[in-house]
Amino acid sequence: MTVLIIGGSGFLGAELVRQAVAAGQETSATFASRPGRASGVTWHPLDTRDPERIASVIADVAPSVVVNASSGGADWAVTADGAIRVALAAAEQGCRLVHVSSDAVFSGVARVLYDENCLPDPVTPYGAAKAAAETAVRLLTPYAAVARTSLIIGHGRSEHERMVHALAAGTRDGVLFTDDIRCPVHVDDLAAALWEIALSDAAGVFHLAGPDALSRHDLGALIARREGIDGARLPAARRADTSLPGALDVRLDSSATQERLQTRLRGAREFLH
Repeated sequence: MTVLIIGGSGFLGAELVRQAVAAGQETSATFASRPGRASGVTWHPLDTRDPERIASVIADVAPSVVVNASSGGADWAVTADGAIRVALAAAEQGCRLVHVSSDAVFSGVARVLYDENCLPDPVTPYGAAKAAAETAVRLLTPYAAVARTSLIIGHGRSEHERMVHALAAGTRDGVLFTDDIRCPVHVDDLAAALWEIALSDAAGVFHLAGPDALSRHDLGALIARREGIDGARLPAARRADTSLPGALDVRLDSSATQERLQTRLRGAREFLH
């Protein structure tokens, strides 16, 4: 089977690539600025703002499965329109599509616990772009899987882990909020679950997050303890006391998805023990 990972040089993308190669899949992946380090992979430069290039890459690779793990932040042209272009090209080639989305599609206003049936109500440009992408993907490719996830942690390479080291060392300004709550997931578990879904015929919305709801400061303290860092060196504050936009408490309920998976999504208290 031939698989194509859009955004294969990113944090999640690199783990998707590693697992695909280890499983013996014929693996291609795209990159925006530089290819990843994995061998056994055919790398393709790709700007998801270029519809002709997207169509060309997918036509040339002719994958059975496309996993879109790209991330453009709040850049609508990449995060929303880029995902739509990928879905259109995948539909044109008749490819199975798995689109990676985010808990940022939720506001945390009316509730804090969100299952797969909850409708998006984003409050940030990034969340709005992700929500628009979800809607378009499901309309354009009805048999696609949309997988929402949360903070991705693992192997010391995630943004949050690097931030903990920098804050403790005093090489970066900032704080870890005590009221900003998410459900972290390990990158290995997330990638394995995505491949399990990708290689099935399951369609619709899936939630892939860990079972532990933690504030960013509590998560930072777990990372610090694992790394032998004094957690008292991590500055704390309440995001509610700032003017920063975005949801405070958003917890993905992944229980329904977990019942359908063999891959176990571990909680942060377990994988950071």
